[in-house]
Amino acid sequence: MGNAQLQSIHVHPVKAFRGQAPREAVVEPWGLAGDRRWVLIDDGGKVVTQREQPRLALAAAELLPGGGLRLSAPGMDALTVPVPRPDGTVPVNVFRDKVEGVPAEGDAAHAWCSEYLGFEVRLIHMADPATCRPVDPEYALPGETVSFADGYPLLLASAASLEALNALIAQGDHAAEGPLPMNRFRPNVVVSGTAAWAEDDWSRVSIGEVVFRIAKMSGRCVVTTTDQSTADRGKEPLRTLGRHRRFGGKLVFGQNLVPLSPGTIRVGDPVNVLE
Repeated sequence: MGNAQLQSIHVHPVKAFRGQAPREAVVEPWGLAGDRRWVLIDDGGKVVTQREQPRLALAAAELLPGGGLRLSAPGMDALTVPVPRPDGTVPVNVFRDKVEGVPAEGDAAHAWCSEYLGFEVRLIHMADPATCRPVDPEYALPGETVSFADGYPLLLASAASLEALNALIAQGDHAAEGPLPMNRFRPNVVVSGTAAWAEDDWSRVSIGEVVFRIAKMSGRCVVTTTDQSTADRGKEPLRTLGRHRRFGGKLVFGQNLVPLSPGTIRVGDPVNVLE
């Protein structure tokens, strides 16, 4: 474990859109700065993700200084979206949680996203994650919050575990779908230099100057079967995870992290297991 390091960082400014891979990122209590602070909702206020709309994999969101966005997608002109003033909020349903978000100002962003998907959606910004959304109380410490991510501030994945998973996929019924790239799992941090599945046994780690606790294993959904470069769906990795990585009824890959200290993480930072 002495050579473990941070291989890559991934920030997804809009939930379900393609993200960015910066060389460094500021760690805030609710996740990486700029990660999943924006989300699309339908006319009922429910979040729209790749679960229902795999074409979102082809839409890209670039974070601009100050937290605004530059949106791009096949067949669409790029659009710059400023951070809205936190005046009026609307309810957003993130799975079982109801939180408040601020719609993008004017009609341009909503129209752009609606045209791309072919139905009415709105683009919503989370003004202050500190007050918005608690982490699942079953796995949280008091006061822990999260942005529009599925449930936890960060998702960690291991390069060695992906290699091991791809070896299992190669032996299965859908071997032609492999090997899968890491972007299928949409992690925030990817760690190299560990043994496969070593992260199953971690409870507290440091990445550079920042300490994290492992909240729980990450149960995976249909999004992982979506090719992030074509939006096509297959059977893997869920077929293989179901055979080899089933824990408590969940198909598991990666670990959910909660920061215990602020700071900045950088590609190449040492990763140390503290507990």
